[in-house]
Amino acid sequence: MTNATIPPAATSLHPLAPPPIVADSVTRLGPEAEGAVLVAASHGGAYAAYLAAMSRVRGVILNDAGIGLDRAGLAGLDLAQKIGLAAATISHDSARIGNGRDMLARGVISQVNVAAIAMGVEPGQSCAEAAARLAAAPLPFARPAPYAEARRVLQPRGPRGPRIVLIDSAALVKQDEDAGQVVVTGSHGGLIGGDSWNAIKTDAFAAGYNDAGIGIDDAGTTRLAALDARAIAGFVVDAATARIGEAASTYEDGLISRVNRRAHALGLRAGQSAREAVELLLDAIEGRIEA
Repeated sequence: MTNATIPPAATSLHPLAPPPIVADSVTRLGPEAEGAVLVAASHGGAYAAYLAAMSRVRGVILNDAGIGLDRAGLAGLDLAQKIGLAAATISHDSARIGNGRDMLARGVISQVNVAAIAMGVEPGQSCAEAAARLAAAPLPFARPAPYAEARRVLQPRGPRGPRIVLIDSAALVKQDEDAGQVVVTGSHGGLIGGDSWNAIKTDAFAAGYNDAGIGIDDAGTTRLAALDARAIAGFVVDAATARIGEAASTYEDGLISRVNRRAHALGLRAGQSAREAVELLLDAIEGRIEA
């Protein structure tokens, strides 16, 4: 996580506004976030807002991740509103998901909750301007109800066969236990911090994500190339077909929008269901097909 200053255009409008805390992921917050405005390049789902609220921030701006199925990319706005936390999202077409500095520099507000509206935040504002306005927001009046992301392991081909690891967030991966397996996440497909290890923190056989609407600079798919560099098959599902933040939805509902070279060599294609793709990957692990 890195601090960043508000660009001059916003500072001139709000000369006394403290700079926001800027993070590539809401999962990487330190104690300095308490009482501050947070600009985090995570998707705007419920768990991201929950983590922001648990860090006791004053206001939060996330990425709308293409909004997607059942408006899952905005679910965090409702969670925040319930505890009086001012929250907004920037358009995925205005700044790169997974890159907090880009979000502060280029982001344009797409959606807001009522608490943010009360602070003068509205769609069409720059992210920097919105962050400056949120600096005057009152602290939330409550803490959120307990909320946890899920991890589930499926063994469809018996106890000695390959496993399907369903994790709502890539942060739940287990480096040793999940190595060599098919990992399906609810996370966005944007590479965090430009580090290929952040694509998936294990040597999985394959990994799947939500494309977060793909977005500007194809940001919602940038983990795919990083996985190719590590010889890991990768795919993303269309945000309009699966709820971001929910691995089960990626697996059960998702239709693939893009694959990397390794996955293509194994037979994965855009338009396939994630279930069909996972079956091909399990076949490959068992040696039934060769890349």
